[in-house]
Amino acid sequence: MTVHADYSLKKLNTFGFDVRAKFFAAPETIETLRELLSGNRYARLPQLILGGGSNMLFCADFDGLVIQPRITGIEKTAETADDVYLRVGAGVVWDDFVAYAVQHHWGGVENLSFIPGQVGASPVQNIGAYGAEAKDSIRQVECLLCATGERKVFTAEECAFGYRDSIFKQAWRGRAIVTHVVFRLAKQPVLRTHYGTIEEELKKFPEVTLQTLREAIIAIRRKKLPDPQELGSAGSFFKNPVVPKKLADELIAKDPQMAVYPVNGDYVKLPAARLIEQAGWKGKRAGAVGVHAQQALVIVHYGGGTGREALALSSLIGQSVYEKFGVQLEPEVNII
Repeated sequence: MTVHADYSLKKLNTFGFDVRAKFFAAPETIETLRELLSGNRYARLPQLILGGGSNMLFCADFDGLVIQPRITGIEKTAETADDVYLRVGAGVVWDDFVAYAVQHHWGGVENLSFIPGQVGASPVQNIGAYGAEAKDSIRQVECLLCATGERKVFTAEECAFGYRDSIFKQAWRGRAIVTHVVFRLAKQPVLRTHYGTIEEELKKFPEVTLQTLREAIIAIRRKKLPDPQELGSAGSFFKNPVVPKKLADELIAKDPQMAVYPVNGDYVKLPAARLIEQAGWKGKRAGAVGVHAQQALVIVHYGGGTGREALALSSLIGQSVYEKFGVQLEPEVNII
């Protein structure tokens, strides 16, 4: 396996920022990954695990070793009357895996169609969209420990999944590299169509199936989100904030169209996009970066800019939303 020095990451982050890694490696097997981790040459350097680069904001060059696992393969490991279990390599493109599941009429991840990135990042971020999250289908996460190269398997419960969160972003951050994820998918899935504008989009199809649900969600995402090949972004930049119900009621009184999503009896989730739009940021540009004209939750890169510009814009947005609504926005992207 080749370890590259002074390696450009411009094509490996969907913002398209022109940053470089001191060293870069893309192991394609567990053995080569273990060999990389066990060597002494890079042991003392900072390490960064990179998936598809779709949730990364690079604000500077990375003065260490960037590892992008490219372990592929989809293997059926078990099957019952109701479910199938698939062991999927971390380097598999996420939407390719979703397409594979839908083609085989196995449900559970179809609402997560067209999310960029790789399978290995799905448990780290607990990716989610349209009423579904990766944790709904994940049963196990297989890793190699960075310090020893030893294999460790986390059960779904041990992953401590939360909203865009997991143990891999907390206690195990930088300590383990995902090599495979085991998913449980349903042979007779219950389709989730009540989120957002899914039902409206499904009216364009003759019937509602796993395939048409996937196509509807892809169509919705294409309308709302920029194509990274044409306009750099990392998708949703901020998490939807969870606030006390009392505060939400005050905001709804001022803006009756404000949607809320129950969390528990005392807290609800608000749409960050609505807050940002009402604060006047939708479609605004600041030099080489700006806020997407179709989706206020997305910060975009027009080209020739830097991650620091995007970070500065996000800070201004967060400050503006807090001053207007008293709501603190938290970035969803990983800031490097």
